[in-house]
Amino acid sequence: MTTSDVKTDGAVKIGLKENMALFAMLVVINLFVGSMVGLERTVLPLIGEEVFGLESASAALSFIVSFGFTKAIVNFFAGNLADRFGRKHLLIIGWMVGLFIPVIVIFANSWWWIVFANVLLGINQGTTWSMTVNMKMDLVRSNQRGLALGFNEFAGYIGVAVAAFVSGYVASVYALRPEPFYLGLAFAGIGLVLSLLVSDTGKHLKLQIQQQPQNNTTSTFSMKEIFKKTTWQDRNLSSATFSGLTTNLKDGMAWGLLPIFLAGSGLSVGEIGVVVSVYPAAWGVFQLFTGVLSDRIGRKWMIVSGMWTQAAGIWWILFSDAYASWIIGAIILGLGTAMVYPTLLAAISDIASPEWRASSLGVYRSWRDSGYAFGALIAGILADLINVAWAIGLVGLLPLLAGINAALRMKETLKK
Repeated sequence: MTTSDVKTDGAVKIGLKENMALFAMLVVINLFVGSMVGLERTVLPLIGEEVFGLESASAALSFIVSFGFTKAIVNFFAGNLADRFGRKHLLIIGWMVGLFIPVIVIFANSWWWIVFANVLLGINQGTTWSMTVNMKMDLVRSNQRGLALGFNEFAGYIGVAVAAFVSGYVASVYALRPEPFYLGLAFAGIGLVLSLLVSDTGKHLKLQIQQQPQNNTTSTFSMKEIFKKTTWQDRNLSSATFSGLTTNLKDGMAWGLLPIFLAGSGLSVGEIGVVVSVYPAAWGVFQLFTGVLSDRIGRKWMIVSGMWTQAAGIWWILFSDAYASWIIGAIILGLGTAMVYPTLLAAISDIASPEWRASSLGVYRSWRDSGYAFGALIAGILADLINVAWAIGLVGLLPLLAGINAALRMKETLKK
């Protein structure tokens, strides 16, 4: 580490220890960001079937399609807007939008109101989660990115898991709605208050830019050039992008079809809530270790093995026929996702200069989160044409293929 890695612009310093209070507050904020998504993971697919009488899997999964495409679009612009107007402003806007989501779900009298609520959820997640990622990247040194993102994603997916479990429990005791969605009002209110209190990281970003080598010319890249580099031109960036897309494509399928698959296998709403919550819980907890591990051993083979582990987890669940075995499969699926989630973000940050890092992360997260929509579309169509089990199994092939692609095309991005 050189002096310039840590040092100062007055009171501003770069480093996790040097910014621990601000970093910790951003971790807590992302806990509530994840809780907004977890609120729906157990309950909403069942609301589609039992409350609105949706028989088509494609129709039932339409709320994930609206969420995925909206979040993808917002992610694409969020990075560039954050570079222009500041991270904190977008964070606050995202939480203001989030306040409307549970209210709409509670009072919805048709399924299309649920779909619209998930458009707002996409806006909420695309701004708030993106900003917690970018703000943490502003605060830490290059050799702390995996650790920082591990904490960020740990908090987010623990929020998903806890909210999925609690909402499933509340629904089993009371009803599928409105009671579980009262929690959403609390999550959004707390997230907004914390975001109003948190400090912006603009000065930290400026300091990182000042510390770049003088011959760095990447600040001249346009948004179009960044899009092309991240999507297909750069072998490392594009491999990471395809892996991220496939990871969330798998998750879009799991979100929509696993509750239906498990209900068809005879599990109660409470039991489904446990299995559905174990997956993001494992995803969250393992990221405490996988992010920092990638800082030590590198990004490439964490990504490759993580993609293959996801495929194994899907097929384990598919071929299981017992409650305990489904829980084990959910843990395997969470482990595989945890291996790649912070590592992919760290790999993008390894390559992209601070001047265009937020924009490149925005392009990556746009493709990654469009996977929710593509996964729901593909899984819904396959489930309608064949059946739910075949849809799950065929989607499980895609992480395997993405792992092979990363093994062949990607080079190590961590600079020792």
